[in-house]
Amino acid sequence: MPVERNNDLHRVVIIGGGFGGLYAAKKLGNAPARVALIDKRNFHLFQPLLYQVATGGLSPGDISSPLRGVLQRYKNISVLNGEVVDINTDQRKIILSDGEMIYDTLIVATGTSHHYFGHDEWAQMAPGLKTVEDALEMRRRILLAFEAAEREPDPGKRHALMTFIIVGGGPTGVELAGALGELARGTLKNNFRNINPAESEIILIEGVDRVLPTYPPDLSAKAETKLKKLGINVRTNTMVTDIQNDTVTVRSSDHTEQFHARTILWTAGVKASFIGEVLARRTGAKLDLGGKVLVEPDLTIPGHQNIFVIGDLANFSHQDGKPLPGTAPVAMQQGEYAARVIRERLEGKNPLPFRYRNKGNLAVIGRNAAVADLGFLRFYGFFAWLIWIFIHIRYLIEFDNKVIVLFQWAWNYFTRNRGARLITGNDPFPLVEVQEKKVATLGKK
Repeated sequence: MPVERNNDLHRVVIIGGGFGGLYAAKKLGNAPARVALIDKRNFHLFQPLLYQVATGGLSPGDISSPLRGVLQRYKNISVLNGEVVDINTDQRKIILSDGEMIYDTLIVATGTSHHYFGHDEWAQMAPGLKTVEDALEMRRRILLAFEAAEREPDPGKRHALMTFIIVGGGPTGVELAGALGELARGTLKNNFRNINPAESEIILIEGVDRVLPTYPPDLSAKAETKLKKLGINVRTNTMVTDIQNDTVTVRSSDHTEQFHARTILWTAGVKASFIGEVLARRTGAKLDLGGKVLVEPDLTIPGHQNIFVIGDLANFSHQDGKPLPGTAPVAMQQGEYAARVIRERLEGKNPLPFRYRNKGNLAVIGRNAAVADLGFLRFYGFFAWLIWIFIHIRYLIEFDNKVIVLFQWAWNYFTRNRGARLITGNDPFPLVEVQEKKVATLGKK
C-alpha cells in the first residue's frame, strides 16, 4: 500500500495500536503532521481485562475498540490495516507484507508475545494470554473441561479434566486464578448433575518465593491468603520442567513431581516482538536478554533520533537503573511523551528526557478483594477492589465500553453469573474414550 510523500507536512508513522501506539496517535491529533497508525488488527484491545474474557465474565467486544472509530475526529490521522515485515532506516521506509510507506519520524510500539523459555513446543498444550484469540481459546478449554468431566465415568480421568494449572504467579496469573476459582466455586454451582465444579483443583505455579513478586511482600502474602481461601493450590519456588500432553512435571528444590491436568494455562513470561530484532539489524541498536530495545532517555534509538521505541518493546533503564515494567500505564505515558517530543521538535524546542510517573499498581484476586500499592500507601481488601474497578473503567477507551463493562460487572456481582460462557471453535477434548464406549455399546445392540 504505497503512500505518496507530502513535502508540506512532517510524516509520522506509528506501528502498533496498543496502549503506546494509540496514546501517541491521540496526542498527535490535529498536530501539524500527517500521521499513519498501522496495525494487523482494526481494533485496540484492553489487555488487562483479557482474563475476564477467558473466564466468561466479559465478551471480546466489551474490551475492544475499533481504531478508526477512536481516531475518526482527528483528520490528520489515517488508520491502516497491515503487517510490517521490515524497516529500511536508510531510505526511511516501512516495508509491509503488501507494500511500503515513507516516514520522517517512526514510533514503534509492537509490544511482546508469549515466552516459553526455549520450549516453544509447549505453546499448543499451554496457551498464553495476549490476544482475543488466546482468551477465547482459554475459555473454550476451561468450559469444555467441565463438559468433558460431566460425561467421564472414570474417576482418575475426571479428576484430570477438573484440574487446572496456571503457570506464572504475576498479576495476570493471580487474576486468572482468582477468576477461575470464582467460576468453579460460584458461577457453575448447580449447573451440572454428575460433577461438582467446586471440587476442581486449581494449581498456581510460581518460580520465585511468592506470588506478585513485583509487589511489596506484605501484599503478596495477603494475595496468597485470598487465593487459598478460594481453594487455589499456590505452589511457589516451583519450576515447570516439562509439559507432555496432560502431564506437567515440576521441580521444587530437589524434589520432582507430576500433575495430571487437561487444562494448562501460561502466564509465566513474555518476549519482545520480532521488530526488535529488525531494529537491531537495521540500526545497530542493542537488545536485552528478552529482546527489548535499549533506548535513550528520550525513548529513541542511539544514532537515530527519528525512531522512537515505546511500551513493552522498550527497555528504559535511565530512571533508577532498572527497566520499567511492561504495563499499560508505562506504555500510555511513553506514547504521550513521544508525541509531545515530536510536537516540540516541530516547534524548534528541545524536550526534556522521559520520566515515568508511577501512580501505583493494582491486582484483583477475586470478589471484594484486591491489592493496591500506591507507593506512599499500601492496602488490601474491598476498598482496593473498588479502586481497581474505578481505574479500569476510567481507562477503557470508548464510552460505550465503560457503560457495558460497568453494567456487566454489577450484574455479575449481584447474580454471580458470568453470561459470556460460550464455547466456540474446535473441541480440544475429543473424548475418544467416551466415543469408543458408545461404539462398543452400539455394536453389542
